[in-house]
Amino acid sequence: MDVTEVRERANDLPRDPGVYQFHDGETVLYVGKAVDLRSRVRSYADPRSDRIRRMVARANRLEFAVTDTETQALLLEANLIKRHQPRYNVRLKDDKSYPLVQLTAHPVPRIEVTRDPDEAATVFGPFTDKGRVDVVVKAIRETYGIRGCSDHKYSNRERPCLDYEMGLCTAPCTGEISEARYREDVESAVRFFEGETGVLADPLRREMEQASQDQEFERAANLRDRLDVVESFHGGGGEAVASQSGERAVDVLGAALEGERAIVARLHSERGQLVDRSRHRLDAPEDSDEGVAEVLAAFVAQYYAERELPDALLLSERPDDEELLAWLDAEGVAVRVPGAGREAKLVELALKNARRGPGQGDELGALSDALGLPRIERIEGFDVSHAQGRSVVGSDVCFVGGSAEKADYRRKKLTDRNDDYANMRELVKWRAERAVSGRDDRPDPDLLLIDGGDGQLGAAQDALQEVGWDVPVVALAKDRELVITDTQVYDWPKDAAHLHVLQRVRDEAHRFAVQYHQTLRDDVKTVLDDVPGIGPETRKRLLRRFGSVEGIRNASIDDLLDVDGVGEKTANALQSRL
Repeated sequence: MDVTEVRERANDLPRDPGVYQFHDGETVLYVGKAVDLRSRVRSYADPRSDRIRRMVARANRLEFAVTDTETQALLLEANLIKRHQPRYNVRLKDDKSYPLVQLTAHPVPRIEVTRDPDEAATVFGPFTDKGRVDVVVKAIRETYGIRGCSDHKYSNRERPCLDYEMGLCTAPCTGEISEARYREDVESAVRFFEGETGVLADPLRREMEQASQDQEFERAANLRDRLDVVESFHGGGGEAVASQSGERAVDVLGAALEGERAIVARLHSERGQLVDRSRHRLDAPEDSDEGVAEVLAAFVAQYYAERELPDALLLSERPDDEELLAWLDAEGVAVRVPGAGREAKLVELALKNARRGPGQGDELGALSDALGLPRIERIEGFDVSHAQGRSVVGSDVCFVGGSAEKADYRRKKLTDRNDDYANMRELVKWRAERAVSGRDDRPDPDLLLIDGGDGQLGAAQDALQEVGWDVPVVALAKDRELVITDTQVYDWPKDAAHLHVLQRVRDEAHRFAVQYHQTLRDDVKTVLDDVPGIGPETRKRLLRRFGSVEGIRNASIDDLLDVDGVGEKTANALQSRL
């Protein structure tokens, strides 16, 4: 649109409050609000910046909507920006789903961490730190024995599973505990999530003290760490917020700018105690000159348009949007930019949270945020390779800080069978058992990556659950490069840095597995070819019958003679040479 078109279109607009949208075909380029639509749109005939000038030149259509009040215009603008994500607006990328804890509606409820809760379940959360949630759920299971298995695995069991042996479940499936007693334990878990910290903290403290008296100091230290997480789960020990009289809920916001991206950290307090922390990413327009004040204004409008407003907002800078401030004032929200005292310290804490990462090049920080996990540094990748079920091998590669740690690579010869799921389960179970028993001298990884799809991921999860090794695991499917977790499937942009780091681990696990398989296969061929009387067909029959060179080596003379093409002389040669 040129200057003349903008002015002509503006002359047709009413002088009422509302919102306007510049379009390029079906694409929304920019959304704005106005007290006076005609006056505001006319100002675009003389754009205030090069960015807006480029936007206007690219636009070929203008739409508008009239609202009754300025507040309605503000909220409609915020919702339209979130819906259309126009490239010339500051955009809140608030699409991260936070972990929840659910107790299912089953007569014998299951407890689990999820991002997609069942409709009839009892749900608690959301929480911002999945690692802390996992610690608490495990502590609840160890204390009260609440099951974590699926309903399918729960039904028709004849004997308790490994969780019962490990003290994670009281096995109501086989009547080891009555359903009535089990539901009493479930009620204790509910009381904890409703804020009664002592329901879980007191048993943990008694267990820790007993372990210390028994001189089981490592166990006592682990229980102490778990107790710290439990006691701080509901905000206990958090820094108090000095709220004004009558202010129950206070939000503290700090923003940090990183090129065309901004991070806003939010601290939330209830009745003077910090109870929640979250970080949110906003994308700024290309060549944006937006400052912190503009970013905070965009965040407040878009974030609170669909949420309950707090009684007060403590900000690192005062937004320069008078319409936004008028809306907050009308809603009874106090807006303060503290310069000193406790409130100023809280704003500084929010700023530190905003600045702590991940930076533009921090692919592991981006991966951690995308998966909702604590900081990921160490990743182990697993893959299986075989030739129609023969010479089956598995690889376990390790990346630290995004780079291959070849000294920590491992490989394993697996049972010969043409079953990728069973092979993956055996491989991951081998790694898990070594970790749990202390036979693996490597540190536990922050993430396991499985080369494959839903089936391979399920097999790995079964192995982890059976052994009781609590490590996050995801799969990366080759066909569409989808990242699969136990709760959802991610289709990240192909240029996403956090996708690239997973691809590097997956590709290296595949290369290492194939290399080992080829080496094993070639060794088999060479050893058998050195035996007189063994041709290609006889070699195939031997391997089909005994599975591997090791199987042939352990076979008796009579067993070898049962194979077509193997005579007494050849059988004796096999035993002597192998």
